[in-house]
Amino acid sequence: MIRLARHLGFALLLLAIGAFALFPFYHALVTSFRSGSFLFVPAMLPEALDPRNYELVFTQQDFGRTILNSVLVAATVTGVSLVLAVGAAYALGRVRFRGRYALLLTILGVSMFPQIAVLSGMFELIRALGLYDTLPGLMLANLMLTLPFTIWVLTTFMRELPKELEEAAYADGASALTVVTRVLLPLLWPALAPTALLAFIVSWNEFLFALTFTLSEETRTVPVAIALLSGGSRQELPWGLVMAASTVVTIPIVALVVAFQRKIVSGLTAGAVKG
Repeated sequence: MIRLARHLGFALLLLAIGAFALFPFYHALVTSFRSGSFLFVPAMLPEALDPRNYELVFTQQDFGRTILNSVLVAATVTGVSLVLAVGAAYALGRVRFRGRYALLLTILGVSMFPQIAVLSGMFELIRALGLYDTLPGLMLANLMLTLPFTIWVLTTFMRELPKELEEAAYADGASALTVVTRVLLPLLWPALAPTALLAFIVSWNEFLFALTFTLSEETRTVPVAIALLSGGSRQELPWGLVMAASTVVTIPIVALVVAFQRKIVSGLTAGAVKG
């Protein structure tokens, strides 16, 4: 009886946590099908499945182009971050040299600075490179957000890999590049999956740099586009429109998490046990 009560209590606790986590998304989904005065009427279900907000999202501005820009920026930033982080993690986790701990702490410290603190310096750098109002300029800025924590996470996993594999590869005449790409990299896949997903989400949701370093509609990303949405008329508040846009851009992230949930969980728990 006591055991049954514990299981029931645990199930109720999980149900409450799940409801608390999913309710904001459910509320956004319901609100996306509402407009006008119905936005201010409390209800758990929409009065009707009115798709006008979703139509306005793609007709009021080039929202499809905006989504494509965000995909290009987030995917490129994630890929470059992982490539650079793997090399840095090998140097910081496997090679002994003076000052590596200080360098690692410096990299971690960079991620602690708020964006607004480095905004002016980053703006001057991007303008000097001629990358203002371009997607490559936004990618460069986003690397400052994703690269420090990807290096830190992959360095932690790199330290846990058995050194015997690396030593055996060197004994067979393998180069450092071969050791990294053919010996260590396959063992890092459990860590690469959650790290890549986190980097993608950070770049996908980034707003301040996107607002500052892009100006034209051709380079606009999703967060800025949602912030600039307006209703079809002055009397119509844009909340239903904003919720529809938010639902559209949230679905790909949810799909990625669901598709790679096993790899994410295994990657997050792999560092808890030393090999």
